[in-house]
Amino acid sequence: MAMLLVTISLFAQSPAGAAAPPSIGRVFGKMTDSTGKGLADISVVVLKEVTDTVTKKPRQTLLKGVTTLANGDFSLEQLPIFTPLIVKYSGTGFQAKEQKLVIMPKGGGQPAGGPPAGGSQMPDFSAMASAFEQDLGKVTLSSDVQQLGAVTVSSTSGRLKMDIDKKVFSVDKNIVTAGGTALDVMRNVPSVNVDIDGNVSVRNAAPQIYVDGRPTTLTLDQIPADAIESVEIITNPSAKYDASGGNAGILNIVLKKNKRVGYNGSVNAGVDKRGGLNGGGSFSLRQNKFNVTVAAFGNQMKQRSTNNTDITSLLSNPTLFIEQDGKNRMKGGFLFGRVGVDYFLNNRTSFSLGYVKVRGSFKPSDKLTTDSFYSASDYKSYSERNATNERVFNANGLQGGFKYLFPKQGMELTADFNYFAGKSDFEALYNTNVYSARGSTTPLSEIRQQILGNGENSFTTIQTDFVSPIGKGMKLETGLRAQLQTLENAQGNSFYNSSTGQFEPISSAGANYNNDNNVYAAYISLGGAIKDFGYKIGLRGESSTYTGELPDLKQKFTNDYPISLFPSIFLSQKLKNDQTVQISATRRINRPFFLQLIPFIDSTDQLNWTRGNAELDPEFTTSLEASYTKSFTNKHTFLASVYFKHTDNLITRYLDTITSGTVKRPLSTYINANSSRSMGVELTSQNQLAKWWDINTNVNVYNSKINTDNIAGSSQEALWSWFAKFNSNFKMPANFSSQLSATYQSKTNLPINTGGGGFGGPGFGTTQSSAQGYIRPNWGIDLAVKKTFLKNNAAAVTLSVNDIFRTRTSEQYSFSEFYIQDSYRIGDSPMFRLNFSFTFGKVDMSLFKRKNMKPEMEGAGGAMQGMGN
Repeated sequence: MAMLLVTISLFAQSPAGAAAPPSIGRVFGKMTDSTGKGLADISVVVLKEVTDTVTKKPRQTLLKGVTTLANGDFSLEQLPIFTPLIVKYSGTGFQAKEQKLVIMPKGGGQPAGGPPAGGSQMPDFSAMASAFEQDLGKVTLSSDVQQLGAVTVSSTSGRLKMDIDKKVFSVDKNIVTAGGTALDVMRNVPSVNVDIDGNVSVRNAAPQIYVDGRPTTLTLDQIPADAIESVEIITNPSAKYDASGGNAGILNIVLKKNKRVGYNGSVNAGVDKRGGLNGGGSFSLRQNKFNVTVAAFGNQMKQRSTNNTDITSLLSNPTLFIEQDGKNRMKGGFLFGRVGVDYFLNNRTSFSLGYVKVRGSFKPSDKLTTDSFYSASDYKSYSERNATNERVFNANGLQGGFKYLFPKQGMELTADFNYFAGKSDFEALYNTNVYSARGSTTPLSEIRQQILGNGENSFTTIQTDFVSPIGKGMKLETGLRAQLQTLENAQGNSFYNSSTGQFEPISSAGANYNNDNNVYAAYISLGGAIKDFGYKIGLRGESSTYTGELPDLKQKFTNDYPISLFPSIFLSQKLKNDQTVQISATRRINRPFFLQLIPFIDSTDQLNWTRGNAELDPEFTTSLEASYTKSFTNKHTFLASVYFKHTDNLITRYLDTITSGTVKRPLSTYINANSSRSMGVELTSQNQLAKWWDINTNVNVYNSKINTDNIAGSSQEALWSWFAKFNSNFKMPANFSSQLSATYQSKTNLPINTGGGGFGGPGFGTTQSSAQGYIRPNWGIDLAVKKTFLKNNAAAVTLSVNDIFRTRTSEQYSFSEFYIQDSYRIGDSPMFRLNFSFTFGKVDMSLFKRKNMKPEMEGAGGAMQGMGN
C-alpha cells in the first residue's frame, strides 16, 4: 500500500495534463568479456521509443548514456519507471548488444523493511527510490577484433587500441614513469625512441607533438607524467589531420579527464635520488549537467651529465686536434595546473572550457675543458669554460569546445577553439680562461660572454568538423581549420671589456626576429564498410603564408605557399580467425621555418655560426603502409607493419665553411637534398602468459638513405638499423606488482632536421648534418615495484629506477671535408624515484539516495502537499 501511495504521488508531480512517469529509476551492472574480466570504456545508453510528430513513425530517442569504469561497473540514473526502455551496449572491438526492460518496483511494490511503525508517518522516500532499481548483473560482450574506423586489438593488458589511422597506448597505469615527465612516458611507449637529450623520434624521424589534438608551446619535459592518460601514435595521418611535419606523423598526448559520475580524486608525492621533489593532485566532480576537473602538479629537477668530444679539424695544416670534456648540471622545475568544465545542456548539446597554466625555470650549468694541439705535437692551447644559464618560462592555454548530436543517428557537429601561448626569458654567462698548457694557473687571456634574450610564441587553432551517415554503412566527414602561429625573439650578445669594466654588445643580423605562420585547411573524407571490407578515402587542401621580419635591419621576408592537395586512403579487410589486413597511403608536407630561411649569419655563438637559406623549398613526403593483425583467443595479439616513405626536396642541415679575415671557420646552414627514402618492418606483440604476467614487445627494422648527389661530396651509404622495446608487467602476492622495461637502438644514421651547430661550444656533441655520420648502439633497462594497500587499494607506494646499468648513452660520429668529430654523453643514471599516491572518490550520485527527504516530507500529511526535491 505504501508503495502504491508513493507511485501515485510521484505521478501527480508531473505538469498538468501530463501523464509522464517520474524519472526516479536506476539500472546498474557490470560489463565483462568472455573470460569474465571487467571491461572499461564500454558505451551504455538507454533509449525510449517514441512516435515522430512529423512522420508519425516510431523512432528511438536517447535518455541517458555512460561509459563503464575500469572494473566494468556502470550505473544510469533518473530513468522513467513503468516505461519500456532499450539498453544498448557497444565498445570498440566488441559486438554490440541490446536488451529491453521496464523498471518496476522490487518485491511487487513493497520495499524491504516494511512500512514505518504506526502507519501514519510518512515513508522513507530514500528507501522507496531504492525500490525502483534494477540490477542487470553481468553483461558479457563477444569479441569483434576489427571494426571500421575503430579497431581494438583485444588484449587482457588493455594497453593498446588500434584505430584505422592511429594506435592508442594507455599509459595512466605505467608505474615506471610515476613522478616523471612526458619524456619518461615516451620512453615506455612502443615505436617511440627518446635519446639522452630528450629528442623524440618515431621510425628514425621527428614527429609533431600535440596535446589533446592541438599544437602546443610546451616541451615534453614541461608535462608531468601523472597528468597523461594515453599517447596516440599516428604514423600515417589521414586527411583529417594537419598535413605538415611530413616525416614521422603525429604524437598526440591525451591528458586525463573525468569520466566517472560522482566525485573522485588523487594526490601523489615523490622524491628522486638527487632530492628532486614531485607532487600534485587532481579532483573531479561529475553531477547532473556539469563535469568539473581540477589538477595541479609540480616537478623539481636536479640532474647531472658528463660528456667528451674528440675533434679533428681539417681546415689547418698541420691537422688540429681538439679534445673536450664537460660536466653538466641541471636545476629547476615547473608547476602545471589545469581546470576543465563540461556543460551538458541536454542529451544532444554540450560545451567544454579548459585552461592550462605552466610556469617554471631551468638552470643548466656546465664546465668544459678544451685541449688543442697540432698533429706535429706542437701544443696550441688549453681552455676552461664555465657556463651558467637560466630560462624562465610561462605558458597559458585556453580551450573551448561545442558538440551537437543531430536526431539522425551518427550525425554530429563539433567546433573548438584552442589558444596556447608561451613566454620565456633567457640569460647565459660564459667565462672562458685560456692557458698555455693544462695545469697552468695563470691564464693567457680571459673571455667573458653574456647572452640576454626573451621570446614569445603562440598557437591559435580554430576548427569545425561535421560527421554524417550517408546511405547504408557509409559515413561522410568534412571540416575546416585555421592555425595561426606567431613567434617573437629578441637576443643580445655582448663581451666583457676589461678596460671599461662593462659588457659591450656585438651586432648579429639574425639575432632578433619576428614571424607569423598561418595555415588554412579544408578536408573531406568518405568511409564505409562492405561486409568485412572497410575503407576511408580523404582529400585535404592546405595553403599557408609565412612572414618574417628582422627589425634591426627593417627587412621582411614572405613565403606564400599556394593550395596543395593531400590525398589519403585507408583500406581494411577482416579475414577469418580474427585476422585483419590494412593498407594506407598519404601525402604530407614539411615547410621550412624562419630560422632556416633568413639569409644572414648568426654569430651569437662564436664557436657555431649559422646561416639560413632563402632558397629552400618545402619538402613533400609520400607514405605507404600495410599492416596485419592477428588475435589468438583473448590473451595474445600480434601486429606487423611494412612501411615506405619517399621525400622530395628533403630539408637537411649541411656544414659549410666561411672565411673570416684569414681564418676559415665552419658554418652550419640548410639545404634541399635531392630526396630521401626510408623503409622498414615493425612488429608488435602483446601476450598474457598468465593471469599475473603480461608482456609487450615492439621491434622496428628499417633502412634509410639521403640522396645528396646535388651537393659537393658523396652521399652517405644506406644503413640497416633496428630498434626494440620490451615491457613486462607482473602481479605478485600481497598486492605487489612490478614492471620491467628495456630498449635497444642499433647503429643508425643521424636523424633528419635535428642538431644544433658545429663542433665545440654550447652546441657541441650535437648532430652536424643529417647526411653525414651515425649514432652508435645504446640500450637501457628500467624497473619499478608497486605496493597497494588500504581499503580498495586506495594507497600505493612505488619505487622505480631508470637505466639500471648506466648504459643509455649518446655516442655520435660525424664528418665532412672540414672535420671529423666523435662524441660521447651519458645522463644522470641510474635514477631512483620513490612515489606515494592516494585515490579517493564516490561513484553514486543518485539524488534520492544522496539527499535525506524526510524533513521535506514530514508535515505534508495525507494530501502530500509541498512534496518536492
